[in-house]
Amino acid sequence: MAYRITDDCVACGTCIGECPTGAISEGDIYKIDPNTCLDCGTCADACPMGAIVAGE
Repeated sequence: MAYRITDDCVACGTCIGECPTGAISEGDIYKIDPNTCLDCGTCADACPMGAIVAGE
């Protein structure tokens, strides 16, 4: 399952530069494209707010 960004996201942008596939898009709410996400967890490890979790 792809990772997802929770409401705890503060849109700091740290995750975008860490994603090896560019699956994260910016906006008022950051989103992870589940079709592009490799489930590697790099974004979750980089997130200072702990706002990225494994999909359910």
